[in-house]
Amino acid sequence: VIPGVLYGPTTQSASIAVNGKELQKAFEASGESTLITLNLKDDQHLVLIRDIQRNPVTGEIIHVDFYQPRLDKEIDITVALEFEGEPPAVHDLGGTFVKYIHEVEVRALPQNLPHEIRVNVESLKTFDDQILVKDLVNSDQYEILTESQEMVAAVEPPENVEEELATPVEENMEGIAVEEKGKKEEEGESSETPASGE
Repeated sequence: VIPGVLYGPTTQSASIAVNGKELQKAFEASGESTLITLNLKDDQHLVLIRDIQRNPVTGEIIHVDFYQPRLDKEIDITVALEFEGEPPAVHDLGGTFVKYIHEVEVRALPQNLPHEIRVNVESLKTFDDQILVKDLVNSDQYEILTESQEMVAAVEPPENVEEELATPVEENMEGIAVEEKGKKEEEGESSETPASGE
């Protein structure tokens, strides 16, 4: 049994307890952006799982917050991005696929909130190709609030790590050595300065 809280703009806050296994199944299926039905005695509540607390050692859920929104008012919520496909630039050019963000902010009526937003990455054929927020699939049921020019994903070219690291490190070490030497000389001069007789 997992303790929790039920609250919302038209709901009186109440402490509750739910079946742990059922909660885990519901959370895996819906996440935090899909309405689920919470059965409490003879009442049913359409709620969002707003906050999950876990045991830091075992990872088991130890507390949950359920938020019951108004169904006639839009809300803002974070929705996960689900990447699918394989970028040709990885397979053909040996690049590295980079996900710059993993979620976006969305506004919608609670019943229209997407569980996830799918991102097809097969358009990344060269190192110049990018996927921006504006390229994500839009819907008449929700609005993406995240900045439209924000980078979602791209493929970075392969780099020679040894060349990348060797030169800068050597130059930095020389700079540090000069700086340390100068600092010691300044300290030596200050220590040799005779004290004032005043």
